[in-house]
Amino acid sequence: MDFYSGQDLLDLCQKEKISISSAMKQREITMGSLSAEEIQTKLETVLAIMKDSVHKPLKEPVRSIGGLLGGEAKKVAEHSSSPNSVCGSMLSKAIAYSMAVLEVNASMGLIVAAPTAGSSGVLPGVLLALEEVHALPDNSIYDGLLNASAIGYILMRNASVSGAEAGCQAEVGAASAMAASAVVEIMGGTPEMCLHAASFALSNLLGLVCDPIAGLVESPCQSRNAIGVANAITCAELALSGVKHPIPFDEMAEAMHRVGQSLPFELRETAMGGCAGTPTGCALGCSICGK
Repeated sequence: MDFYSGQDLLDLCQKEKISISSAMKQREITMGSLSAEEIQTKLETVLAIMKDSVHKPLKEPVRSIGGLLGGEAKKVAEHSSSPNSVCGSMLSKAIAYSMAVLEVNASMGLIVAAPTAGSSGVLPGVLLALEEVHALPDNSIYDGLLNASAIGYILMRNASVSGAEAGCQAEVGAASAMAASAVVEIMGGTPEMCLHAASFALSNLLGLVCDPIAGLVESPCQSRNAIGVANAITCAELALSGVKHPIPFDEMAEAMHRVGQSLPFELRETAMGGCAGTPTGCALGCSICGK
């Protein structure tokens, strides 16, 4: 059992009358070397790492290697309970959690690259906020992880999840598409709805450049993960409401890849343009590098 595109995946789900998570699990069993039990163990390990990475910085903030991050996630978490908070519980948690993961990554902690280190906060931020707000069991999140893996696999196969190759749209954009699809399945949506959500997510961040200050996965990476969770939640809500994206997922993935390849090299993780290329960005880079 295998699939090479979004349409292949939809056809498989329709033929077998299964969810995207089930299709991905069966693919891993038939095309890989893992048993169902081993896959379950890996999912449990992944979720445990994700939970640790979203909660630890909220209790014990740590400065990043470059010094650009440290304590931001805790500030957001604390502000979310104040009268001045403008986000609801779900979005506030997701934002804080996504930013926390980037703090862990930037301080050499253990994270799950989903699909990359630079976008590692989006999927856990969304899924763990969803789990807590809706009082869901871990089994629901395991399904979400499998669903997200299917979307990530297709994007890696047919497009890109690399900022150096296709900009931040390929990192945070892909992570956002993965999270949006996962939420839709967890909340009872169909495979078709999942891919509509993923298409929305890719299109909303189309053209997003990769411009890390000083070449470090710190800023603006952290705040873009926060944008990624907001995008994913929005797109999941659209799809669950029955709103359809006019462009099929496979075409949207191809468009994202083409746009990424059209970006000048300065805007593809070289730290030579965008935020990194501003006077302040350059000064911060020199300060961090000791020049």
